[in-house]
Amino acid sequence: MFRLAHLSDPHLPMPLARPWQLLGKRATGYLNWWRRRAQLHVPEALAGIVADIKAQQPDHIALTGDLVNISLPTEFSRAVEWLPRLGGPRDVTIVPGNHDVYVATAWPQSLGLWGAYMAGDGQPPAADFGIFPTLRRRGPVALVGLSSAVPKPPFFATGTLGAAQIDRAEKLLGDLGREGLCRVVLIHHPPLTTESRFKRLTDAAAFQAMVRRAGCELVLHGHNHRSEVARIAGPEGPVPVIGVTSASAAAGSKYGRARYHLIRITRDATCWRFDIELRALRADGTGCETDGTLSFHSRPPLAMVA
Repeated sequence: MFRLAHLSDPHLPMPLARPWQLLGKRATGYLNWWRRRAQLHVPEALAGIVADIKAQQPDHIALTGDLVNISLPTEFSRAVEWLPRLGGPRDVTIVPGNHDVYVATAWPQSLGLWGAYMAGDGQPPAADFGIFPTLRRRGPVALVGLSSAVPKPPFFATGTLGAAQIDRAEKLLGDLGREGLCRVVLIHHPPLTTESRFKRLTDAAAFQAMVRRAGCELVLHGHNHRSEVARIAGPEGPVPVIGVTSASAAAGSKYGRARYHLIRITRDATCWRFDIELRALRADGTGCETDGTLSFHSRPPLAMVA
């Protein structure tokens, strides 16, 4: 059995900004944070989630983006200070979210600071977005990281993978499928065609077409700040698509309690099995408790069925 912890959208607390840093899109995001979002995302909730993950001792941790809010330089440096509390680059895989590229920034002073958490096995710290898709093999599991993070105009929280990344992902997933590995795709935006036009993955249809051809066993995402389940078509049957609540959601917020998912991955003679425990912060903040369970089966490629 392989145990994978999935969390997303921690939205670490916003530092104060200087006026000259708030030109353009950052201005609306900054005001929105202090008017609304500072009450929705609280560090105490995130600390409780991280403490429970550490206590559960999963085999690996997946973080599907939105560590920061408006891509201020001090937000990235604060995230670097926070990440070791979750784990080291060997034990934590990150893919970026739309808030991590709220505006265009210089890679070395922004996402590059987390480069070791995004790089594939045996690769140096990520130097740009060209490293995606990434691959990390952990036991029977192949973690395939995709970046849907692209700077967008004001009032848009959409994401885009791009044809080149989708093409590379198709080849990678095909090769991994022939090896018989459990392919878990990590992406920030839900790859569904039913999302709001202001928040959607713009090339979700192309992503789904790629999965129908190449296959994968599970897709994990964030972005919507809620635990949710969908399915998309794969070559051997439906592929589960699982979203998770924000890891810093305040108790009583519109997102519900902060959560992460603890996913137990096993394989029998004919399929992969995913048993997902929804771990939610208790209302009084004293640790986490089980807030529901989900179970899915996903057939591997026919050539790999024992």
